[in-house]
Amino acid sequence: MARKWDKVAVLKGGVSSEREVSLRSGAAIAKGLREGGYTVEEVDLTSVELTLPADVQAVFVALHGSFGEDGGIQQILTDLQMPFTGSGAESCRVAFDKVLTRDRLLENGIPVPVGEVVSVSSDRKIPVPLVVKPPREGSSVGCHLVFEECEWEVAFADAVRHSGVALVEEYIPGRELTIGVVDGQVLPVVEIKTASKWYDFNAKYVTGDTQYVVPAELSPETTDELQAIALQTFHCLEAEGFGRIDFRLTPEGKPYVLELNSIPGFTATSLLPKAAQSAGIGFSELCCRIMELASC
Repeated sequence: MARKWDKVAVLKGGVSSEREVSLRSGAAIAKGLREGGYTVEEVDLTSVELTLPADVQAVFVALHGSFGEDGGIQQILTDLQMPFTGSGAESCRVAFDKVLTRDRLLENGIPVPVGEVVSVSSDRKIPVPLVVKPPREGSSVGCHLVFEECEWEVAFADAVRHSGVALVEEYIPGRELTIGVVDGQVLPVVEIKTASKWYDFNAKYVTGDTQYVVPAELSPETTDELQAIALQTFHCLEAEGFGRIDFRLTPEGKPYVLELNSIPGFTATSLLPKAAQSAGIGFSELCCRIMELASC
């Protein structure tokens, strides 16, 4: 296909708790772009300073977590007038902050679990079972599912350690689902089936026993509803290019949006590429499609 760019940079690594995941995503994206005919420079960021190789025409941002998905690197690239993939700085800032995301989704009538921000453990109002998480982390870092009251203090302390406050939400029983959006195309629904109680960091990256069903076994009506909510979420958070929306679906069929990942995991076995593959979009084609959407 005709390309807008010839020489591009892939930003990977970074300074967040998700650095190792980002290094894997960035390496996979660089390989996919090279297979698509791009000249690719891989840039491993180890600080919040950015120096781009000469003659780079656009950037694929493969940085997860803070200074990747929070709008920091996007603002720098915007100031440099360097085209980059994904959402702009303000959209990333809101999507990365789970409290700001909740507020925006509620304003737009999108269903989210009942939640509260807690800075002192004794101020919590939501009863167990509950989920406690840092508002500004990814990859389930600092997230805990609390089924018993005796588990609360340790879980709360870990969440607060990351962000200073904790977001507490009611636990939604049911199925774990996720839906990718690429260039306005809503991808097939992915169901995540874990051997443990929930899709935590270990289930994502360590144990290797999580199952992914693509497309998820859902009624056509439920699939349509979830995909419509995913696209609505994408638009109301003013996301661009690509993203992935995570859901819980109750046994009664009621969906709840958990968050939008503005730069989801991007190895060949990650959730967004799995969904794209199910839609007939190979990994290299997916990388190239997103690269061509880069703008500043």
